[in-house]
Amino acid sequence: MKRGRPKPPTTLTIEQREQLEEWTRRRSTAQALARRAWIVLLSVDGLNDMEIAKRLRTTRITVGRWRRRFRAVGIDGLLDEPRPGAPRKISDKDVERVITETLESKPKGATHWSTRGMARHVGMSQTAIARIWRAFALQPHRSETFKLSKDPLFVDKVRDIVGLYMSPPDTIADETRTD
Repeated sequence: MKRGRPKPPTTLTIEQREQLEEWTRRRSTAQALARRAWIVLLSVDGLNDMEIAKRLRTTRITVGRWRRRFRAVGIDGLLDEPRPGAPRKISDKDVERVITETLESKPKGATHWSTRGMARHVGMSQTAIARIWRAFALQPHRSETFKLSKDPLFVDKVRDIVGLYMSPPDTIADETRTD
């Protein structure tokens, strides 16, 4: 004989079952979300809260909470709610602008942007720029692209050096020999 209050049966649509099963199989699903999906799937299979809690190594209270929330809100009830705190002040458009400026422009008189320079350029704080760069793994000071010198005599200097390598003077070659 079952003990405790009778619980209303949990039912799923085909789409809900597919979504929950996908969350349990996908490796990139957050562990908490996968556990919530398992709770709902096991409750649909007829297991009670204690059996689900034992199988998933959690508490009966946790199982009951997520089962009730699924029945009340549906599949969206299993997702994390927004956390408390101040709302974001930097919009996605601002973030996009910072990324675009970082990758597609360079400051006057410099080879790359610094966080302070970019902050002045876009009108944001240096900390905000640093957070955006960190989030998107941007490191303008570690650019992998070749940069040409702005030296007006650069081409002449390259010709001189390449010329020395291609045809070194005989006098230098003779002086370095040790017979």
